[in-house]
Amino acid sequence: MSKIVLVGCGQVGATFAYTVLLKGLTNELVVIDSNKEKALGDVLDLNHGLMLAHPMKIGVGDYPDCADADLIVISAGVAQRPGETRIDLMSRNVAVFDEIISQVTRYNRDGILLIATNPVDILTQVALKLSGWPAHRVIGSGTLLDSSRLRYLMASRLGVDPRSVHGMVIGEHGDSEIAVWSAASVGGVPIDSPEAGARWHLSPEERAEIYEETRTAAYQIIAAKGATYYAIALALARICEAVLRDQKSILPVSTYLQDYHGIDGLCLGVPAVVGRRGVEEVVRIPLTAEEERQLQASAAKLRQFLDEIGF
Repeated sequence: MSKIVLVGCGQVGATFAYTVLLKGLTNELVVIDSNKEKALGDVLDLNHGLMLAHPMKIGVGDYPDCADADLIVISAGVAQRPGETRIDLMSRNVAVFDEIISQVTRYNRDGILLIATNPVDILTQVALKLSGWPAHRVIGSGTLLDSSRLRYLMASRLGVDPRSVHGMVIGEHGDSEIAVWSAASVGGVPIDSPEAGARWHLSPEERAEIYEETRTAAYQIIAAKGATYYAIALALARICEAVLRDQKSILPVSTYLQDYHGIDGLCLGVPAVVGRRGVEEVVRIPLTAEEERQLQASAAKLRQFLDEIGF
């Protein structure tokens, strides 16, 4: 038996709940939202599809329902006001998280926190500090979505299935993210292998274009329809699947780093073994000197931001 509690049923949260139903990931899903009427509407809509999906108990709840939850997924947050600075927005989201985390930890001390709210690396660090939980049980969605975007774009250029492409984005889920081209391959063939030939080769110019499309993908989607929610919901569901089914999957998630390419005391997206205990091992991948420099620059950017908000 397993149980997921979702805090926040906006566009991301509601799409995640639908994805959980379609995949049959848990025995029970509880939705908590400050707008209880919206939460009730979502839950009713989901329940009406149970006959067509997987057996599952789905209900509206409150923080006491966190008591026996295996996973608490947080997608709640506030939107930026006109003229508001990023620091002011972040400060308001910290206040929101302070309330949420205090309630969650009042009733649950043994579950796993999965953070989806942006900026996800910052808020994963905030959740880690506010909860006082072991670092392996506080996870951010990290760069899993970015890595999926990268692989889709690589596969589109090469005319193959994205599942046959291996590539990873690490660092901040945001503008300073890093595409680890030195580890990218197609069907086991490195994209810069001299034996790959033109078929699997991606030129430096193509890589730069793919990276830029990956980095700016959210801006493109937001300009077109106002928000991103389908792919991030799938990314969150994938992390939940790895935890609940103890899959030991290596996924690029946001986790607390210690002596990782010179980075200490910071949550960033890096590959990690994800299983029933949460982040069971951080995978130290080899990087080129330039990739390591970029990762440290990404870390410095986040460190400065954390200092500005007092974390």
